[in-house]
Amino acid sequence: MSEPPVQATLSGRHAVVTGASRGIGAAVAVTLARAGARVSLLGRDLTGLRRIASDIGSDDRAVPLAVDVTDPSAVTHTFVSARERFGPVHILVNNAGQAASAKFTDTSERLWHEIFATNVTGTFLCTREAVPDMLAADFGRIVNVASTAGLRGAPFISAYASSKHAVVGLTRSLALEFAPRHITVNAVCPGFVDTDIVTRATRDIAVKTGRSDSEARAALAALNPQKRLLEPQEVATAVLWLCGPGAETISGQTIVLGGEPT
Repeated sequence: MSEPPVQATLSGRHAVVTGASRGIGAAVAVTLARAGARVSLLGRDLTGLRRIASDIGSDDRAVPLAVDVTDPSAVTHTFVSARERFGPVHILVNNAGQAASAKFTDTSERLWHEIFATNVTGTFLCTREAVPDMLAADFGRIVNVASTAGLRGAPFISAYASSKHAVVGLTRSLALEFAPRHITVNAVCPGFVDTDIVTRATRDIAVKTGRSDSEARAALAALNPQKRLLEPQEVATAVLWLCGPGAETISGQTIVLGGEPT
């Protein structure tokens, strides 16, 4: 999918994007920067973050900051660094996530806690750091990247689906709490997106079922109502809309991407 035209709709805004080194997070970061925002790129892969910052193309537009979003003290330190570079946070996109498939009877406590630590606690910690800036400014945009699995569940991903249900619940609660302060909180809920997570899932399916990688990929695409994998840029475009002018009254919503009814 081609990139949207350049429009400086977010000029003067500081956006923090987690999981920004690849996939959806990278597409979101580049898209927000193209719209005029200064972007703090958060993630574990510093090399990947630096590559995306280079794609954005200017040191005064993007800064890569390595962090584990499950570590409270590291998150606090990273937000301090982000503010020192670009000032108060106006926009937060909680994209960092972890996925794994397993039968429920094979889901270990370790796997359960790892997925919740990244998908739920990481979202909580980053939001907790960003909200004071938004309250001080009486303005904020928070977008959480959830999933259609967080709305309807799915077999063999009980930990992942449960974590995304939690993200949706947090989204709706915060939207109500901060509505009087001009802070919107929404979730985008895509189906299967063409990212490294889907690539790993494709390989896993191929190994377990004896299908080829292309057959496994087609099987995942067929689960989306549009019968194709979504592109990261399509998710990024939805995020940009929620962060930009004209979406001031949109809050507490789960924006489903890919044509699936809810």
